[in-house]
Amino acid sequence: MTELQSLTTLGKADVVRAARLSVAPMMDWTDRHCRYLHRLLSRDALLYTEMVTAPALVRGGAVHLLDHAPEEHPVALQLGGSDPDELAEAARLGAAAGYDEINLNCGCPSDRVQSGTFGAVLMTDPGRVAECCAAMIEASSVEVTVKCRIGVDEQDPETVLPEFLARVAAAGVGRFTIHARKAWLKGLSPKENRDIPPLDYDLVRRMIGLFPSLHLSLNGGVATLDQAIEMLDQGFDGVMLGRAAYHQPADILCAADRRVFGRDCADSTPEGAVLAMLPYIEAHLASGGRLNQITRHMLGLFAGRPGARAWRRMLSEGATRPGAGPELVQEALAQVAPDLAA
Repeated sequence: MTELQSLTTLGKADVVRAARLSVAPMMDWTDRHCRYLHRLLSRDALLYTEMVTAPALVRGGAVHLLDHAPEEHPVALQLGGSDPDELAEAARLGAAAGYDEINLNCGCPSDRVQSGTFGAVLMTDPGRVAECCAAMIEASSVEVTVKCRIGVDEQDPETVLPEFLARVAAAGVGRFTIHARKAWLKGLSPKENRDIPPLDYDLVRRMIGLFPSLHLSLNGGVATLDQAIEMLDQGFDGVMLGRAAYHQPADILCAADRRVFGRDCADSTPEGAVLAMLPYIEAHLASGGRLNQITRHMLGLFAGRPGARAWRRMLSEGATRPGAGPELVQEALAQVAPDLAA
């Protein structure tokens, strides 16, 4: 089990180092409980919040969406929006809340995001993205980055992606995460947009040569730590994993500090993470929270191991019951690690 950090906002060099391996922002998944768990598995990987919309923060006053634990660092806030003034204020709030990076979402293809004129639809308006980023950079005390696609709908990625990077980089953005698929805003659901459009790693790889001063991370289709390391060896500055890091977090994160970041340390273990989560669970329940709000993120910890099905079943069925607490987690742990569960 890795030792948790208790840090204030990190320096830019620390965050850039952490961006060698990151866990993608995922709606309804990468909340603060998920991030706390992932931090127990890796002290170095960069974690992202779910997307928080700038209007919710600025017009709605929903600053509780910025809540996070100091142990989550290095952690980035992803914002959604398209109004430079709103995004600037949201970035200021995020930096003041202690996030290490502020990221602008230019990749989400959902209908709800499109109706707000942000997410992947912003790929069609690099000038607006540049204006938004310039305003965010001026307002934020931490680095502003962008997550994007290679294009949308009928756009030609060979033309669109380099133009987008050039325009936004000219506004002061030095770090991009590129999902190596188009987003089809018409005709595909958000779920289909994660799988059906073909991956084009070669196009993203060519951007490294075109923009040698930019830090470019690859996202999309990377399913194992070995594959992430292979992509780093091929010249990408960073790799971002999404669903694999969520559904098999131990497979991706337990060896990451040693293999990706070069630490001379023992790998973390899912068993150790479960034991370390018990005080966190107790504190959450004491504050009025529910067990399943945390355990839903823990279901994949033992993926592929004997007893994993029983672990998942006990947590899935039991965590929503009134009065469920840490003892249920310990009982479930006994299914995969009986020696540690006593």
